[in-house]
Amino acid sequence: MSIVLQRVDERLIHGQVVIGWGMRLHVQRFIVVDDELASSDWEQELYEIALGEEAEAIFLGVAEAAVQLAEWRADDTISVLLTRSLHTMRRLSDLAEFHGTEVNLGGIHDAPGRCEVASYLHLDDTDRADIQALIDHGADVSGRDLPEARRVGSDVLLAPR
Repeated sequence: MSIVLQRVDERLIHGQVVIGWGMRLHVQRFIVVDDELASSDWEQELYEIALGEEAEAIFLGVAEAAVQLAEWRADDTISVLLTRSLHTMRRLSDLAEFHGTEVNLGGIHDAPGRCEVASYLHLDDTDRADIQALIDHGADVSGRDLPEARRVGSDVLLAPR
């Protein structure tokens, strides 16, 4: 499997992802699944600047990404798949096979109605429903901001607040 990380992170491509995860996993391609960003060339260029020449970036909407997902998993290019929200990752799992995959929650920030699960993870009931849907689709969902950090399991993520 060449998608070595499927991650939900509101900031998408940034230092933790590029250096913390990307260098450790030797990432060659970042696949960003976001309907709005897929149609914004100038925003895509900003994200590409953060990558430099070390890796390529692909920006697609959910429907397009779902069609390509099996191909990306099968090819040899070491990739990270990123979504800005749990809901987007869930929508992707509604359209594509997620059984036996892992989904990392790495940056969901505080907002009205959200409760802190970890310093980098704040969830509300809608987020927990999306996590449960991912699990129902066969994904192992956990939180971890950096590779060496302690893993926060789905039992903690789904615990009522």
